[in-house]
Amino acid sequence: MSKTNITIPFDEEKLSALDFSLHKENTTAQQRMEKDLAELYEKSVPEPLREYLDSKSAPAAKSKRQVKAPAPKMPAAKPIHSPVPFSKDDTPTKTEPAM
Repeated sequence: MSKTNITIPFDEEKLSALDFSLHKENTTAQQRMEKDLAELYEKSVPEPLREYLDSKSAPAAKSKRQVKAPAPKMPAAKPIHSPVPFSKDDTPTKTEPAM
């Protein structure tokens, strides 16, 4: 869903005083207004309509999901070679060095 801005006229000195006071609570007038607006939306808009609007925006939200990094690759196991060849009955046989 796209976002829109809401403009509310308010006395500049009062806003400065409000921001100063809210700074002590580690928040701002903007953050509090966003929170309060979200609460008003939850309280005022019927749940079926909120669910419908959420479902319309769900596919866009899925595409923004982070993709997991692939697992690190393990080095390939080296084949084990026997220095002594085996015969058909799986018993070691002696070989003479080639000349």
